[in-house]
Amino acid sequence: MKKKLVLLSSLFVVVASNLLAQQDKLITHFIYDKMSINPGETGLDKGICATTIYRNQWDKVNGAPNSAILNIEANLKPYFKAGGIGISFFHDAIGFSRQNNVLLNYSFPLQLGNAGTLGIGVGVGIVNFGMSPVWVPPTTAIDPTLPVGFSATNLDLNFGLYWKGNKDYYVGLSSTHLNESLLKQTVGVVSQTYQTARHYYIMGGKKFNNIGKDGALDAQVLIRTDMVKFSSDINVRYIWRNIAYGGLTYRTVDAVGVMLGWMPINGMTIGYSYDVTTNKLASVSRGSHEILFKYCMYLPPIPITKSNHPRWL
Repeated sequence: MKKKLVLLSSLFVVVASNLLAQQDKLITHFIYDKMSINPGETGLDKGICATTIYRNQWDKVNGAPNSAILNIEANLKPYFKAGGIGISFFHDAIGFSRQNNVLLNYSFPLQLGNAGTLGIGVGVGIVNFGMSPVWVPPTTAIDPTLPVGFSATNLDLNFGLYWKGNKDYYVGLSSTHLNESLLKQTVGVVSQTYQTARHYYIMGGKKFNNIGKDGALDAQVLIRTDMVKFSSDINVRYIWRNIAYGGLTYRTVDAVGVMLGWMPINGMTIGYSYDVTTNKLASVSRGSHEILFKYCMYLPPIPITKSNHPRWL
């Protein structure tokens, strides 16, 4: 028994002392979280929009991921020079580790005739990683090699291209954590590091109108990889009269789920999803829950005033 505990403790030390893995979040309602993984999408839609998502992954599994997202973005074209700006905040808690990302995004739109708009975006911000481990060593003696509290902050960079077609479809290509920041702290004899892994994303979607009576079919796909692991999501929703939606989602080697949503007023969306775990945690997990709230304000354009005074003719 002691050998097993020592082996388990050693494994935790290796993981906590030098971390490099797929770290970006998994979100079922990724259609409402494009900006945080592809800054090219920032502000391409009209209005000023705020979106918040909370995800409880692998419910009832001790130390499982809990994620919270807040995105705020605005289309500047009606008021200032063309472009979109936004701020994205992401918090992730896994076990005794915590990660926080804050990014300022800007997207420059290129209108390519009547075909659509290409958004070229960058995200600049910070990533913070910390942990507060509570160890239960196999003996009463304190092991000085066990990692203690750790927290570090560094630069974080994203880049993305996002094509928004005029026929209700989109395609995006992006990368997060471009600079693969190394976060390091030395406490006593223990040096702890955490390195962000560069991730790559391909996304796309198409809306098919006039499906059934007063309905539309919305199909989305998201492919992600850190060049070590690979996963993809496929979502299909039926939207009824822009009032409510229901759909199914499939995530490779992880989950299948259902999505439900309600749009009580113009610009507001309330959504929920439940994923059934299909990986090795299926025997202990009670699935994953996700709650979404989005609200957009559509401000009137600034009126153009003209003066008839002779000095301004």
